[in-house]
Amino acid sequence: MKTEIWWIALIESVVIINLLLVMFAYLTLMERKVMGRMQLRYGPNRAGPFGVLQPFADLLKLIRKEAFAPSSAIGIPYILAPIVSAFTALAAFAFIPWGPGWVIGGYQVNGEIANVSIGLIAIFALGSIGIYGFIVGGWASESKFSILGAMRTCAQLVSYEVSLALSVLGVVILGRSLNLPEIVHRQGEFLPFAAPQFIGLVIFFIGGIAETSRAPFDLPEAEQELVAGYHTEYSGMRWGLFQMAEYINLITLSGLMVTLFFSGWHGPWHLGPIWFLLKLFVVLFVFIWLRTTLPRLRYDQLMRFGWKVLLPVATLNAVVTAVLVVAFK
Repeated sequence: MKTEIWWIALIESVVIINLLLVMFAYLTLMERKVMGRMQLRYGPNRAGPFGVLQPFADLLKLIRKEAFAPSSAIGIPYILAPIVSAFTALAAFAFIPWGPGWVIGGYQVNGEIANVSIGLIAIFALGSIGIYGFIVGGWASESKFSILGAMRTCAQLVSYEVSLALSVLGVVILGRSLNLPEIVHRQGEFLPFAAPQFIGLVIFFIGGIAETSRAPFDLPEAEQELVAGYHTEYSGMRWGLFQMAEYINLITLSGLMVTLFFSGWHGPWHLGPIWFLLKLFVVLFVFIWLRTTLPRLRYDQLMRFGWKVLLPVATLNAVVTAVLVVAFK
């Protein structure tokens, strides 16, 4: 099989990054429209037909806004924090496989930007680095609300990241690999891992809500308590980069869920990336649905649930999976 040459990989990277940015822009519109309908209102409907140009209107508004900073802010960390968060969010999607790969004009085009043997670990590593952007941004703002938001971010994301990592151990054991395309191929040969790893799927989904700070686990940004949390003192495109990082992290985590539990691009009629996108949008819709439906938890309830419920169940699921695989090998 031919290997993908560097300039094709470069073109693929540019295309995927731009598609990801467009998806992020219209995910914000999709969220506002879905939430509007669930709350018996229209949502955005002024910018363009049916509001389809609303993401571009929002972008123009952010570009024109003044990017002020508190006089006491710690300069370089304050500026770099949103950049780090946005960069790591974009980089993490490079390991998500969205198609089987094709030969076009005699050249090999892979269904992912980076195919490495430890792709799953690489995604978790980049996610951990991205957390520093949120924490440093809150600390460097020199605001009490921002520092409280950063502390909550640190505690929440570190706590739930443990359960999130343990929830995929069952998939790794069944797939016998940390390589994401290999895990997808395993599911294509047998059945989606959502069936034998249903408990792991539920844990991964709940942990993913907390990792992306989505309702009902949006404590780092609780506006009734912290104004806006770690990004209270950000405005303009600096604030926009934080929002971009949050939504792209949500897209990446949803793509990872599709890859690990729902057979990735596999489906009838060999539609490849179309199946991946359809599954991805279903998962994103469920995230939006939960935000519209559930109230925010108290902070002590959030931490108690993570350490006393989610972590023991995730550990037990990994141990039982390992024992069953060894017993029936």
